[in-house]
Amino acid sequence: MTADRTLISEYGGSIFLGFSSVVPESLVPQAIYFGVFCPPVHARPDGSLPVSPCGTRKIEATLLDAGFTKDDVIVAHPEHLSKVIGPDTKILGITENDPLGIGPATSTFTGIFGGDAYMKIKFRELLNDPVVKKYHPHIVVGGPGAWQLTQESTRKELGIDTVLVGEGEMVVPDLFRRILADEDVPGMVMGEVTPIERIAKVREAAVDGLVEIARGCGRGCEFCIPTMAKYRCRTIDDIVEDVKTTVRCGRQPILHSEDVVRYGASGVAVNEEKLVSLFKAVKAVEGVERISISHFALSSVASAPEAIKEISEIMGLTEENWLGGQTGIESGSAELMHRYMIGKCKPFAPEQWQDTVVSGFKICKENHWVPCGTIIMGLPGEKEEDIRATIELVKKLREFRSLIVPLFFVATGEFVNGERSFGAKDMTKAHTELFLDCWEHNLDWAHKLMGQWGGRSVKNPLGRIAIDVILRFGIIESKEVARMCRKEYDYDVQKMMTDAADGKIRMFPLTVKAFANLESK
Repeated sequence: MTADRTLISEYGGSIFLGFSSVVPESLVPQAIYFGVFCPPVHARPDGSLPVSPCGTRKIEATLLDAGFTKDDVIVAHPEHLSKVIGPDTKILGITENDPLGIGPATSTFTGIFGGDAYMKIKFRELLNDPVVKKYHPHIVVGGPGAWQLTQESTRKELGIDTVLVGEGEMVVPDLFRRILADEDVPGMVMGEVTPIERIAKVREAAVDGLVEIARGCGRGCEFCIPTMAKYRCRTIDDIVEDVKTTVRCGRQPILHSEDVVRYGASGVAVNEEKLVSLFKAVKAVEGVERISISHFALSSVASAPEAIKEISEIMGLTEENWLGGQTGIESGSAELMHRYMIGKCKPFAPEQWQDTVVSGFKICKENHWVPCGTIIMGLPGEKEEDIRATIELVKKLREFRSLIVPLFFVATGEFVNGERSFGAKDMTKAHTELFLDCWEHNLDWAHKLMGQWGGRSVKNPLGRIAIDVILRFGIIESKEVARMCRKEYDYDVQKMMTDAADGKIRMFPLTVKAFANLESK
């Protein structure tokens, strides 16, 4: 089992830099991307990985629990497949997040700047590895991006034998046994909801110490695949066992679910007692020095300020020692929230959403949490007033230490209303204004945030210098690009990018030059 090269990195200690894999090659050269933002995890002598994506670790553990042995299964580095694939290799299992480069973040950046994202590029390189072509193992692809491969023609073009869509624990052991027995298996296999007791405890650490504490969401947002799954929480005992494994492997835990604050809840109401108990139990594990989280919902934070305060104290957070997490803002429009994301607002009403978001950000600020929020542009039926409402909300958030990432709406296989995805060509002047407002917000906060993060996470002095140099130049250049788009192109981002492609204007020359000079030293 393996994953593409963009997933085989610990991103200098910040798992959220993994989102940089959506940036197109045309914007960030390979030397910068793989040298600074996505440095490699080094393979062991046998080609195996000391850390891998969390989903890969879960399937590895599931297979071992099902009777496969360590001689049968190896989690391998994608750049060392020649050490592990041979004539006896029957299956190559690949974890993938965005195989076709059409996810929301990827389509946003490639739609505006052109080119292919690194995840798409590296996925194809993996499928076309000479040793894979030579021995032809049965290729099974799963993971969050598997929905992109449901078309038989796409699988045939890429040389993929089977795609597994959904959770794998209940189906993978039998599927792999059938493949090993040379039985016919379908080109697309649907996973099943995994009971809590069947979610395996990992044998080795996931990338950056990710530890799954709950699965699913259940809030019911129409555009989001994870929210369709049944929400259920793992036991504290099982979580603690995974934390012990993570620490033993030299990593600090990042607690992961769609909404960490909702741990232990039976509905949308935060169960403060169980939430606090979880953090106390994890903090009590020998060797745990820091606890991080992956995602949280602003409605959960806004409804439980005292619980946020208590777990922040347990984690020992301060102004300099802050905690980051991804969260969904999505829109400032009460109408769109009511139509598509009413569950995201609960226990509040869609009409209270702007106040809920601002309250959530305020509570985060008071407790040293730094939200990385997403905005969705181009939701079906979106009107000018909806975009203006979102612009208004982004301006309200300017004072809060945070990042806000605007993304294009993507019509996934779960969105059944026949809507098409939003693209750069669909951007109106208001969309461009929203896009620029978000990125100017980020540029205002980026240097302070990255400086603090780099100081505590990037241990290589040269790496810290590289990030600082690139960031300083990048902020200057990006602010100039934003100014140019507003003032000289009147928010016509497509015309600006066309002129850049035709060489009429130059974009981001200083960053590349700075890194080249740094490497030469």
